Amino acid sequence: MTTKTQALLDWIDARFPLTKMWKEHLSEYYAPKNFNFWYFFGSLALLVLVMQIVTGIFLTMHYKPDENLAFASVEYIMRDVPWGWLIRYLHSTGASAFFIVVYLHMYRGLIYGSYKKPRELIWIFGVLIYVALMAEAFMGYLLPWGQMSYWGAQVIVNLFSAVPFVGEDLAIWLRGDYVVSDATLNRFFAFHVIAVPLVLLLLVVAHIIALHEVGSNNPDGIEIKARKDADGKPLDGIPFHPYYTVKDIVGVVVFLIFFAAVVFFAPELGGWFLEHDNFVPADPLKTPEHIKPLWYFTPFYAILRAVPPMFDSQFPGVLAMGLAIVVLFFLPWLDRSPVKSIRYRGPLFKGALAIFIISFVALGWLGTQPATPVLTNLARVFSVLYFAFFIFMPWFTKADKTKPVPERVTFK
Repeated sequence: MTTKTQALLDWIDARFPLTKMWKEHLSEYYAPKNFNFWYFFGSLALLVLVMQIVTGIFLTMHYKPDENLAFASVEYIMRDVPWGWLIRYLHSTGASAFFIVVYLHMYRGLIYGSYKKPRELIWIFGVLIYVALMAEAFMGYLLPWGQMSYWGAQVIVNLFSAVPFVGEDLAIWLRGDYVVSDATLNRFFAFHVIAVPLVLLLLVVAHIIALHEVGSNNPDGIEIKARKDADGKPLDGIPFHPYYTVKDIVGVVVFLIFFAAVVFFAPELGGWFLEHDNFVPADPLKTPEHIKPLWYFTPFYAILRAVPPMFDSQFPGVLAMGLAIVVLFFLPWLDRSPVKSIRYRGPLFKGALAIFIISFVALGWLGTQPATPVLTNLARVFSVLYFAFFIFMPWFTKADKTKPVPERVTFK
């Protein structure tokens, strides 16, 4: 480093902890040596977040949050703005990609016990990020002002009116009107572009700070800070930079290959990423044959439909849907196992987790289908299995037979 560069760096460090932050969070942040494939998805989620923010900024330059102009402005972006089609497809595909990597990131937390002590707060921040991401996606889904956007928002917002005492006022406040209208579009645009992204960014920063405070978990569930060398460095740790920054590039390249394949060859992905009804302008007088949310909301939508109404009120279903998300916050205290990683857990936890994952995927598919009697009964079965995973977790995690955990990390 040249003398002038060092002098500039010293000047900055005297006024801002740049070098200190670099050391604490990258060059001198020690991560376990045995990270595997499952540890790519945290950095990929950060990559997609940045991509969504950048593409979103360019989309807002041409988008019109007006009920008479919104659909046409999206068509203008797609047809007349130079490379507008690419920016729009990057953003729409990125929304689904975000949920894919977040779901896989959460699954890794489940199998390796990354929510257990001392990482409870990391998990809570992570679930809050998930909730904020759902809100961000829901608000953004209305903006194209297509048929499914309009009617999907109409159905979901109407669900809030089922909440006792405050439901009607809450639904009117969310819509800004008695029906989904121009006021709703402007309101959702403000939330999608400004309010929710700010909350999301703050939660991501808190998530990373909390992670670096207690240290990363690993596939063995061993605390690497427990064994240090004479210099105070973990024996089973390596600096995050350059080792994992370089390794993450491999994950980024593989991810971008699949991501680009979808963007350039199948951006709609058969209606899973962009629904066919959303290429038709919103019509308040014509209801689509089958109203359903996008795939990342469908597990909870299936739970909502599986619960029968009570006294002509949908509140029991809305309550079940909300509890399906809220219960995730309590996972660190529901798990009573003495070990973290699935490598050293017994058959009870492995079986319960397999049933839970199958139930979640099945509910996701059922949420995309029309509510026939047979499918509704199936949704009820899988909803019971979903909640049973959490209800019985204190019992089967405590009764499960575990294997001895090694003293040092392994490279299986």
